[in-house]
Amino acid sequence: MVKHDSPQLDTVFHALSDSTRRGMLASLALGERSVGELAEPFAMSFAGASKHVKVLEEAGLVRREVRGRMHICRLEPGPLASADQWLRHYERFWTGRLDALEQLLREDDARNAAARKTRIIKGESQ
Repeated sequence: MVKHDSPQLDTVFHALSDSTRRGMLASLALGERSVGELAEPFAMSFAGASKHVKVLEEAGLVRREVRGRMHICRLEPGPLASADQWLRHYERFWTGRLDALEQLLREDDARNAAARKTRIIKGESQ
């Protein structure tokens, strides 16, 4: 289990908390992009996009390489593993809770069906 008080986990979730940064990560999942290319779909300046990239870099999710005047970014998915592991713990929790709810509903349906059948046999109206 990932420690709930992990500073790395905090920075990863902070980076993922912004829809622009999540969009940038989705774009980077398709391949390297320049900061300008990352900025384009969001109609933001290079400086604005660069600030978002910096947050992603601090979380270890992006690696930026300067090639001449170009800043090329690449996805570094490793830190997502700790976030995924943390979320999976709660996925198991909710799956267990939903399975228990499903069982209770099935039992309730069976009791209701049995009660209807009993009323029909006794000739009572529904």
